[in-house]
Amino acid sequence: MTAARFQRLRQVLEFRQPDLTIVTDNVHKSRNLSAIVRTADAAGIGGMHCVIPDKDYKAFRGTAMGSHSWVKVARETDVTAALTPFKAQGYQVLAAHLGEGALDFREPDYTKPTVILMGAEKLGVSSAGCELADAFITIPMMGMVQSFNVSVAAGIILAEVQRQRQLAGLYKQRRLDDEVYQRTLFEWAQPKISEYCRANGLAYPPLDEDGELLDGLGWQLAVREGRALDV
Repeated sequence: MTAARFQRLRQVLEFRQPDLTIVTDNVHKSRNLSAIVRTADAAGIGGMHCVIPDKDYKAFRGTAMGSHSWVKVARETDVTAALTPFKAQGYQVLAAHLGEGALDFREPDYTKPTVILMGAEKLGVSSAGCELADAFITIPMMGMVQSFNVSVAAGIILAEVQRQRQLAGLYKQRRLDDEVYQRTLFEWAQPKISEYCRANGLAYPPLDEDGELLDGLGWQLAVREGRALDV
């Protein structure tokens, strides 16, 4: 870990948007899901949810490990389970779906707590997802094709989300709370040590300004002697 790398990690966390996420509704193709994860990271999204069968999710995990280092992807059993907690917290659910009353994707206010719901490549958002959506959004098409690839559509929508949030100043100050910020920073900077701590129920040791353990030798000795702090 170099000092420059550690500062980059800190900068990225300063941009994270804890009230913005994506839910994919039975998007099966690994390459599309991986592209959506990368786009989510670029827009400052720290976590997203996938409604996907076990077999497809395992294949997706295998192709997106790099992206998963920066965006936490949770697998859900169905779209209702994925969306209900967000609805309870007051998030607006905007489904990319060509349904009655659908809005141009540039019309909604994305500075509000928002879930972007993306549907499967051929079938679109499921009926259960549509029922939970607060609005449908579409991308105007000027050619013969009726829709973009799902990962391309997610990128176009998130570009507008990012534009609105930048204008509102939502990327100008850290929005993650201290606990989440410090925990995520440690896990990014020291993935092997954080994995060891989680496996053994240990609290993360403090880091110095360069992202290294403040007292690495002392912490290792404390672990060997059983003096390291538990979580």
